[in-house]
Amino acid sequence: MHDRRPTTSRVRAFVVGTAVLMALAACADPSTPAETSAPRTTPTPTLTPEVSESPGLTGELTVSAAVTLQGAFDQILADFGDEFPGVTVEPPVYGASPALATQLVAGGASDVFAAADEASMATVAGAGLVDGSATIFATDALVIVVPAGNPKNLQSLHDLGVLSDSGGKVVFCAATEPCGSAAHKVLDTSGVGVRASSNEPDVQAVLAKVQSGEADAGLVYRGALQGAGDAVAGVEFAESTAAVVRYPIAVLTEPTPRTHSSEVAQAFVDYVLGPQGQAILAANGFGAP
Repeated sequence: MHDRRPTTSRVRAFVVGTAVLMALAACADPSTPAETSAPRTTPTPTLTPEVSESPGLTGELTVSAAVTLQGAFDQILADFGDEFPGVTVEPPVYGASPALATQLVAGGASDVFAAADEASMATVAGAGLVDGSATIFATDALVIVVPAGNPKNLQSLHDLGVLSDSGGKVVFCAATEPCGSAAHKVLDTSGVGVRASSNEPDVQAVLAKVQSGEADAGLVYRGALQGAGDAVAGVEFAESTAAVVRYPIAVLTEPTPRTHSSEVAQAFVDYVLGPQGQAILAANGFGAP
């Protein structure tokens, strides 16, 4: 009988040798792939497009505006600044329109003037300070301002006359101011007599008198009520149509001493006249131009 153990040893040697070769193949240089391996692909790099940033509108903006516009213009200026971040929006100058016109004629630096009456704008234009022409951007009318709850139960202009005749305190703007001029026009047209206990420099002063209880009622623009808070309310009256006021706005000529950008100023005027500005004005009680 022949011994077959050498044959078994040869088989084992073959198996071990094959395993060693396979291990070596696995450790082979990866740069030399086997014929049966899948072809390698190089990932395509993701390219970020180069965005060219436009400088957009840049410059400074200072606005002089009637105090009755404060609530609306504070919001319009904030929104304008958000839309044009390259523009530095300076704190606006609010006041009675005739006083603002006097300041501008005397050399006050402003890029845009928005007045509560056309006479004040005419003063500024007459001094050669309006670039181009003014544009009407809003309208307004008078209302009777009363304390919250309307304790005197005023429902009409006639009621206001009865209140003043019975010793009630009714306050107006001074006749030289747009709100005072409008009040006198309404009274003259309607034939209703109302005695004013005081004549105030602007609508804010009239509101303050009613808010504090120093006056029982007054006449102010509807638009001025929006920022007056809950301490006061407005009573509409039919005769107010006799003195609807029109608000003009205009770009001003080069102010000194700082550099003026007519492009920025015109962009703001366009914004006020556009849908964004008009929506804010309407929300603050102003009528369409």
